[in-house]
Amino acid sequence: MSRKLLLENAHIPGIGGYDVYRQHGGYRAVEKALKTMSPDTVLDEVKKSGLRGRGGAGFPTGMKWSFLAKPEGVPRYLLCNADESEPGTFKDRFLMEKIPHLLIEGMIVSSFALGANTSYIYIRGEYSWIVFILEKAIAEAYAKGWLGKNIQGSGFDLDLYVNPGAGAYICGEETALIESLEGKRGNPRIKPPFPAVRGLWQSPTVVNNVETIAAVVPIIIDGGDEYAKIGVGKSTGTKLISAGGNINKPGVYEIDLGLPVEEFIYSDEWCGGIKNGKRLKACVPGGSSVPILPHFLVSKTANGDQRLMTYESLSDGGFATGSMLGSGGFIVYDEDQCIVRNTWNFTRFYHHESCGQCSPCREGTGWMEKVLWRLENGQGKMGDMDLLVNVAKNIEGNTICPLGDAAAWPVGSAIRHFREEFEWHVREPEKCMRGNYGLVRESKTALEQLQG
Repeated sequence: MSRKLLLENAHIPGIGGYDVYRQHGGYRAVEKALKTMSPDTVLDEVKKSGLRGRGGAGFPTGMKWSFLAKPEGVPRYLLCNADESEPGTFKDRFLMEKIPHLLIEGMIVSSFALGANTSYIYIRGEYSWIVFILEKAIAEAYAKGWLGKNIQGSGFDLDLYVNPGAGAYICGEETALIESLEGKRGNPRIKPPFPAVRGLWQSPTVVNNVETIAAVVPIIIDGGDEYAKIGVGKSTGTKLISAGGNINKPGVYEIDLGLPVEEFIYSDEWCGGIKNGKRLKACVPGGSSVPILPHFLVSKTANGDQRLMTYESLSDGGFATGSMLGSGGFIVYDEDQCIVRNTWNFTRFYHHESCGQCSPCREGTGWMEKVLWRLENGQGKMGDMDLLVNVAKNIEGNTICPLGDAAAWPVGSAIRHFREEFEWHVREPEKCMRGNYGLVRESKTALEQLQG
């Protein structure tokens, strides 16, 4: 059984309200931090914990905080990235909806560590009902003295605001989020300067995602060293996973990092196996923007090691035979799923959500969508696979923000591992259009890489 550091109390009736949350240990981390610790000691505990950003990048949180510039007389800001727009990901929604005070508590402790007296929760526009949940919880925190001036007599002041976005995926990128929060079009900024030096209103700013900030609470309560004992190597602590697709038990799970991927899929404690007794075809372990893993690379890495739910193990072998933990949007495909159709669906999304600022992304995502559409609709050509790979390579690494990479990686990996299925769409267009997919054989190239 994995530990529950974030979701332990998620199913307690009334836990979304202040009184029940407080009765179950709520705001102990704030009390400990403000009464017995300094901002530097809070930062040290986060560093000891090994906590890495849970929004997708996996960058060490304590290190990111330590980069924050501290010029005299200039305000600092903490921004919570609640713009959870990655297809396949819904764990932050669950956390905010069920336990809003946990996020608020994490915001207070993190703001204290960073010396931020004004902080924001930037939430995606589609989560409109959660805005009211958060605002109610924030009002309760103000009324009980956990927000505002001189919090609990500590001398620390913090004002916390909720800012809804306008439904743009691109605003999940931290500099686009900042632009949007300033009231401008949500276009990513060229870096450097990084937000830690010049972020919101040209002031030092830290942007962390919901799960990352919530994880600060158990780290402060139990200590960074205790948190670091959970997990494997540099992948410490627990991780929220949004499990969906062709599984018996979709939902949000909190796992110890280091859990075998195969166990996560088939164990009754987690996903409960493939729905309707079908065979596993592939999975996308970290949301729509990460490379797909064919079934023969789910249980073992290219080196023959057991594939684990960690940052390192999932990326083992690079994108040729690996993937990424990403945001934890875990999507499972059974044998009847069409890889071409799913890849086209992802590409449609990225083409629609591209801000248009960079030509490779603006034009390239459109070309990939067009080519994948004709493959899926019986008009494909044998040269289309090489064309898609070429376009993806011209997008990857050539854009201001990672959206271009997010669009390119699924396409490249799908063709790498399932080229025969793409070719089958050209050879048998009528069968393809009737949905007669079946489980195709693995790519010989991928098998050779696996064996050797």
